[in-house]
Amino acid sequence: MQWDRFFEDLEDQLDSEWEAERAALDTEAERLRLARLSLRERLVSHLGDRAESVPSIGLVDGTALAGRVTAVGADWLALAGATRRGDGAVVPLASIATIGMAQTDLLRSARGDAAHPRPRLAERMTLGFVLRDLVRKRAQVTVSVAGGLELCGTIDRAGEDHLDLALHEWGTPRRGELVSGYRIVPYAAVLRLRIQAPVRLG
Repeated sequence: MQWDRFFEDLEDQLDSEWEAERAALDTEAERLRLARLSLRERLVSHLGDRAESVPSIGLVDGTALAGRVTAVGADWLALAGATRRGDGAVVPLASIATIGMAQTDLLRSARGDAAHPRPRLAERMTLGFVLRDLVRKRAQVTVSVAGGLELCGTIDRAGEDHLDLALHEWGTPRRGELVSGYRIVPYAAVLRLRIQAPVRLG
């Protein structure tokens, strides 16, 4: 009888040690997973109607934006309804200082979004790719750059690391007589682009 109890105690001890070891392995695996988790991957969890809250985006210049995340590229995100006029905005990830969201969305974004496979094409779409698409569509934009300057016009060209902007008033077409000047803007200086709705990116 004593031997039976001894072996039962031994089995319980081994089970406890095994559970503790497995929990430690699970914890370490979770740490490794989180260490590889990118900001972009967390933002993907906010695409469309997946999020319970509308994220608030704080930019490095102190500007605050709020809008529904409609696309996430390699180095940018798109927001719908991010301005008072309801226009869309493209925000380089490098210009984001903070992101506010509900706790449920925060935790879900940290867990990853296995239920929604990441769109591989969007992962490869850089800011330059999106800007070249806006060139093709002749979309009117307002480019906010470091220092508080806002430039309104149409992007004529989008290079590897900069864009050419023809300046004209918002709501007017890009015609030679209406263009007031031209600016070369490095992508690194762009905080956000306001896009006249509706424009489909990509």
